[in-house]
Parts: sequence; structure tokens; C-alpha cells
Amino acid sequence: MFANPAASWYHSNRYSASSACEHCGGVVRHEPWCVTVDPAVQYAYEVVRDAEKLSLVDRLTLHALGVVWANAPLLETSQSS
Repeated sequence: MFANPAASWYHSNRYSASSACEHCGGVVRHEPWCVTVDPAVQYAYEVVRDAEKLSLVDRLTLHALGVVWANAPLLETSQSS
């Protein structure tokens, strides 16, 4: 047994930095805003990957704000001009 109880706790801790969530860094639990638990953030990720997944209300709102999107990645579009 270890003489120092804190050392005993540390060595029996099964959590590590390598087991942290890649999105929020949570080891024991996810942050409330993490894509793995927040439906609004999940929707935002989906929309960024595929503009066809925008809801009609979001399409109209973004159109009214002057937002333009295309199927091609932005980097390819900006390099060709």
C-alpha cells in the first residue's frame, strides 16, 4: 500500500487525458455545450457539413441576412478567383 493516500488515489484513477472528449475535453462528463449532448450544437455541426440540412426558417433567416453558401468548400472557391 502507498504511504500517501493521494498517491494511492492517483494510481487507481482510471481517467486520463487520452480518454477526454475530443470536442469539449471532458474526462468524467461532457460540458453542456458539447456536440455529443446538445441537440442545437449537433444541428449546427450538421448544417456546416451539409447546407441541405438547414431548416426552412433558418434558410429564410440567413437569406434575409445576406448569407450565401455553396456546395464547394470555401478554400477551393477562394483559390480559383
